[in-house]
Amino acid sequence: QVQLVESGGGLVQPGGSLRLSCAASGRTFSTQGMGWFRQAPGKEREFVAAISWSGGWIFYADSVKARFDISKNNAKNTVYLQMNNLSPEDTAVYYCAAGKRAVTTEKYDYWGQGTQVTVAS
Repeated sequence: QVQLVESGGGLVQPGGSLRLSCAASGRTFSTQGMGWFRQAPGKEREFVAAISWSGGWIFYADSVKARFDISKNNAKNTVYLQMNNLSPEDTAVYYCAAGKRAVTTEKYDYWGQGTQVTVAS
């Protein structure tokens, strides 16, 4: 089993920044990488960004490319999502997940509880 705990969400004004963290524990060696997904009210959960534990594979959704940056600290088993130039369209519950190197939810076996990000003036 892998346990994931997200933190760092909150309320931010348009154009602002937030950094989300996801601390992983347990059998992380059984996974290939970590991903961030988000779900807005009334919408399906969508892919945001993902990174392999080796760091050799990183992928972003087109909607966040050039604004968001995913990184990791293997020593701390923690993955980060730096979000810049936020807009109201980024408002959602953000989830981290552990599993295969993939951009679809079904490839991830473990999920965090989610952290709310609200972008509003």
